[in-house]
Amino acid sequence: QVQLVESGGGLVQPGGSLRLSCAASGFTFNSEWMYWVRQAPGKGLEWVSLINSAGNLNNYANSVKGRFTISRDNTKNTLYLDMNSLKPEDTALYYCARDEAGKDRGQGTQVTVSS
Repeated sequence: QVQLVESGGGLVQPGGSLRLSCAASGFTFNSEWMYWVRQAPGKGLEWVSLINSAGNLNNYANSVKGRFTISRDNTKNTLYLDMNSLKPEDTALYYCARDEAGKDRGQGTQVTVSS
């Protein structure tokens, strides 16, 4: 069955960096666009970034543009999100997903940005 397993979250100070990973299985990873979405405490799901199946096209929410980088390794069936210059407002549960709305997503990894 489809599995999406996120990892790499944690507690980081403002201005710090983290790299999230998402291990995918149970579907043809290299033929699908992939997405990162997040959910801050008390808020709904927010789309963060997308990447096409080949990994040469991407897009970002304005709130993270210039600070986050999405990438993928199709040989490892793994999706990544490099997050730099983190801000307290980036605190959220981060999910990788097979759709932009995040309906088909993993269990998430918690990112907390705090001093």
